[in-house]
Amino acid sequence: MDRSNEVGEDVNGYPGRQVDMDSKIINVLHNAITRIRVCLSALLLPTNSRFVLWLAPISFLAVFFFYPLVKILTLTFDLSTLAEPTNLRITYHALRFTLYQATLSTILTFILGLPSAVLFSRFDFRGKSILRALTAVPFMLPTVVVAAAFNSFLGSRGLFSFLFPLSSEFTTSPSFHFLLILTAHVFYNTTIIIRIVGNALSRLDPKLEQSARVLGADSFQAWRHVILPLLRPSLFAAALLVFMFDFTSFGVILLLGGSNFSTLEVEIYIRVLKLPDLNLAALLSVIQLAFTLIFSVLYTRIINRVNTQTAPRFSTARPAKTIREKIFVVTLRLLLSAFFLFPLVSLPIRSFARLEADRGQRAEIQYGLTTDYYRELFINRRGSLFYVPPVQAALNSLGYAGITVLLSLALGYPAAYALAKPARLEKFLDPFIMLPLGSSAVMLGLGFILSFGRALASPFFVPIAHSLIALPFVIRTLQPALASIPEQLRQAASMLGASPFRVWQTVDFPILSRATLSAATFAFTVSLGEFGATLLITRPEYPTIPIAIQRFLSQPGGLNYGQAMAMATVLMVLTTLAILFIEKLRLSSSGEF
Repeated sequence: MDRSNEVGEDVNGYPGRQVDMDSKIINVLHNAITRIRVCLSALLLPTNSRFVLWLAPISFLAVFFFYPLVKILTLTFDLSTLAEPTNLRITYHALRFTLYQATLSTILTFILGLPSAVLFSRFDFRGKSILRALTAVPFMLPTVVVAAAFNSFLGSRGLFSFLFPLSSEFTTSPSFHFLLILTAHVFYNTTIIIRIVGNALSRLDPKLEQSARVLGADSFQAWRHVILPLLRPSLFAAALLVFMFDFTSFGVILLLGGSNFSTLEVEIYIRVLKLPDLNLAALLSVIQLAFTLIFSVLYTRIINRVNTQTAPRFSTARPAKTIREKIFVVTLRLLLSAFFLFPLVSLPIRSFARLEADRGQRAEIQYGLTTDYYRELFINRRGSLFYVPPVQAALNSLGYAGITVLLSLALGYPAAYALAKPARLEKFLDPFIMLPLGSSAVMLGLGFILSFGRALASPFFVPIAHSLIALPFVIRTLQPALASIPEQLRQAASMLGASPFRVWQTVDFPILSRATLSAATFAFTVSLGEFGATLLITRPEYPTIPIAIQRFLSQPGGLNYGQAMAMATVLMVLTTLAILFIEKLRLSSSGEF
């Protein structure tokens, strides 16, 4: 028998068993290559897509934040900067005063904020939601408006001084202005204590206190041995956050105290615009940034402990029962209402009230209500070359705010989309994209001056600086909305025959539209009230509303003061409308910032 017939041959003369083996090998190799290709595409395509998502935000931060930051660091660690004894002495004094005023402001804020947190978390009373909203309004107002409101109420030219005249020696003394600054900080930050400590109090299990009372402890002992130890992380977190805001305060200190109170921020402003010394300004900026980052890290660690402190049952607010509780509730309601309402109400009243002579006026003063301050906003009586009508300042502010909204949304959307499903790349980049939040606006302005020089003549740098500040808020607003969209909804819509556009229209858009409007309004509000960076980089012919208010306040005469109050009132109305819009659109699951 022929051997070829034993193993079998195909038509081409190949042995049959060899053909089967080759086919199996080819199939195995084909399947392996297909699987490897699928795995590689699964691994590489998302990475490439994520890189594309991060390209624009990271490039923007690299050019407009990290490059200026490198310029500041280079100038700071120049030998001539560190070897100059005067620089070190001024830095030491500025840092010491900054810590001093921030510590005092934090203590005073706690004196008012802690009882207020107990009031809102433990008791029910008529008008509670309105009073709670009233305490939150100052925190969202621009610092220029807060400073103007306090000036209109307690300042030497305010309503209180007019109704209850104080000696001019006292109202012009540094102690009086320092007291105004501390009070304004309390006005600004009390809501932080109410929110953080009040929420922690609401989460405490009421049985813990009840058990302590059953075992013989009185109210003081129950608070000392049971409640305060449990509240300690919340108290530290609230104290750190208030301290950080007081530490980086600029507009309130500059407008209420002037350059006599040299905090780090004010000293940077002076060394950039008044007594130019960019080396010293850079050194002060680095010191300020280092302290802010330390406080931010501490706050993040403590607030994580606060978030994990959950209780099996929450405390419920109830009406006051005993005489002591009723006195506590009534007294604190009156105190909070007066403290937060009077400055906010006195601002518009003072913008319509003539209480002093205009500059150069020799005729008898006609006290009373007037609309002159609003009318004079549109008249350039002294023919100043730098006069800009308030309508133009308002248009500048609105134009900058519009560009800020577009820019921050264009950059924030891809970053938020990537952060909605974070991988290792997102976890690495997340702290960097939030870094502008830890730097002061004045430092951003200094970095722009060092990096872009004469190019700052272009007004486009103002909305860029505003976008750097607004971008973290926009990302944190969009990110929860993007993460909340269930993938199963998209898959179900696709299985039912919907096109990709139809899926986006029916699933994504209804959720993202509210978040987008909220983020846009946030960016708009931040830009509208921004003061620190704008003061350093804006051109005289392109002022914003806060800059125009600062100009009026820095000039003598009742007319200039009245115009400052009028413009601050306009800004307060615009900002309040934006805040109400944000609250209406804010997702309930997005939480507090």
